[in-house]
Amino acid sequence: MENYDVIIIGGGASGLACAVRLTEKSGLRVLIVDSGKRVGKKLAATGNGQGNISNSNISADNYRSGNKALLGKIIGADCACGLQVFKDTLFTEDDRGRIYPASRQASSLVDMLLSALSGRCDIVLGEKVTFVESGFKVKTATGKTFCSDCVVLAAGGKAQKQFGTDGTSYALAEAFGHTVTRLSPSLVQLRTDTFDIKGLKGIRADCSVKAIAEGEEPKEYRGDVIFTDYGVSGNAVFSVSPVFSRKTGILEIDFLPDFGEEEIMSVLQRRLYVKSDFDTLLCGLVHNQIGRAVIKRAGNDVKSVVGVLKKFTLSVQGTLGFDYAQVTHGGIDMNGVKDNLESKFCPNLYFAGEILDVDGDCGGYNLHWAFASGVYVADDILKKTDNGTT
Repeated sequence: MENYDVIIIGGGASGLACAVRLTEKSGLRVLIVDSGKRVGKKLAATGNGQGNISNSNISADNYRSGNKALLGKIIGADCACGLQVFKDTLFTEDDRGRIYPASRQASSLVDMLLSALSGRCDIVLGEKVTFVESGFKVKTATGKTFCSDCVVLAAGGKAQKQFGTDGTSYALAEAFGHTVTRLSPSLVQLRTDTFDIKGLKGIRADCSVKAIAEGEEPKEYRGDVIFTDYGVSGNAVFSVSPVFSRKTGILEIDFLPDFGEEEIMSVLQRRLYVKSDFDTLLCGLVHNQIGRAVIKRAGNDVKSVVGVLKKFTLSVQGTLGFDYAQVTHGGIDMNGVKDNLESKFCPNLYFAGEILDVDGDCGGYNLHWAFASGVYVADDILKKTDNGTT
């Protein structure tokens, strides 16, 4: 039975950030326990493998949580909050405020974190933690036991179980009296009525989309929409999908967001004046197959065509579920943690990352939370260590 000062359960972004911060600032003996074959697997895939890890437009308004005030305090006003765990590297920003490493290689982020931990932190892989006993004794499915004065639960949520986050780690917190809010997939593809988009599979379009569901605040986003055999995907869809995390509703697609109805109407009327051919009316304005789908729905009436171009509606029937979602909406109830993310029920038990009831918009906000919360927890542990209270 090995003894450590701090045991971090979960080797994702928040767990790695916490470990780097702890080990660079102290001589604490730190252990990361992860059920996977390697740490940082989900981090290495983020941003389509390019590593979108923060956003220059950081704000609590970009998140959903049971405690927005605490969330805002932790994420800070600085988009680099939490990124301080990456030393001597360069980051770039695109026109949407998304921040990437200059390498545009997400796996290099994992490499940098592991390099920072080399020789400073023990990492145990392939060991699923099944129980944490007060005191603390951390026990794994294979019967291994590790002891510590402090535990950080950073085991992720329920989204994308291929990365080892299957939702079973919530039980570790529940054993100490914590509750889990209702869980649902977020930043995920949408299942829709496919009658009017059957011929559009595989087509990508730059659109403005608006998500509408009863009892939810409508959400709009400009970006890619990708048509599929089950409905729609793309970053615009991911960004508005939280509206449908627990409800069905309507998705409105604007195929020509840069142009007003009057301008489009004028162009179409001139085309019809020169040549009365509805089949090719939208040629060069939108993808030909999208044009045919719009005309099929609108009929041979110019005003109706313009209306459908600007508001092509799809009935949303649900999402593709947790296996395809980027993050989990819901988690450990924030009412059960103190302002330092320590458990209200068990001293020296901390939480960081997606396991908490926090999820952000698409565009680097969730990784920003992961890094910022990991650093935030580490700093509080270090403060206690300096004061001799752990």
